Amino acid sequence: MRITLALGLFPGIFSVSSCMKKESYPDTPQIAFEGFYLAFDTGKVAKRGILTISFKDGNGDIGLRAADTLPPYNRNGDYYYNYVIRYYEKQMGRFVLVPLDPPFSARIPYLTPEDPGRAIKGIIVDTLLLNPQPVFDTVKFIFFIYDRALNKSNVDSTPPIILRRP
Repeated sequence: MRITLALGLFPGIFSVSSCMKKESYPDTPQIAFEGFYLAFDTGKVAKRGILTISFKDGNGDIGLRAADTLPPYNRNGDYYYNYVIRYYEKQMGRFVLVPLDPPFSARIPYLTPEDPGRAIKGIIVDTLLLNPQPVFDTVKFIFFIYDRALNKSNVDSTPPIILRRP
């Protein structure tokens, strides 16, 4: 799933601003939840979720190259994934973090514009494979990104998502 998730991220990056007008944002990335859509199979079971977020960064240092695997970007390090997605299930009336292996988190590819230090903004669309037979029917995702300077963006989330069952 990690490969599918990472490959799904590449075509999902729809835009990186290259307008003539120079935009100004803080150097710490900012994200915003844009939408979440469920994709159902013929039996009306949610198989995939499509998460869309927007981002902006003042100095454009978003994304990692495939070769960026030395500390602090090493596989078992805190910054290997620069797009962190945490999965929560509503259990007994409260949302509980459910650790997943492999995680929904992903590596945003290198996005720095040709003019280093220039602000960028864009949209990321990511497809998440869901449990086809969930024990709990309400979930949510909490997410954030890191830039290469290890600045953490704000944290955002989906609203509660009800998984329909047949």
